[in-house]
Amino acid sequence: MKYTVIVEKGESSYGAFVPDLPGCIAVGEDREQTLRLLDEAIAFHVEGLRAEGLPVPPPLCDIVQVEVDVDAA
Repeated sequence: MKYTVIVEKGESSYGAFVPDLPGCIAVGEDREQTLRLLDEAIAFHVEGLRAEGLPVPPPLCDIVQVEVDVDAA
């Protein structure tokens, strides 16, 4: 399965989360570390769902980027 991941750059770190897996987040010093940690978080999250007998949610979110002309506003 492929899940949409949102990565956010903060002042001194990066954060990432998976909208289709509520509570599945990671924070790291750089983008690469954050994505590596998120990969581990997803595996842990799915393992926990299965251990509790809960279904693994299918990926439903999609991403679209919208271009906005901020000079025209």
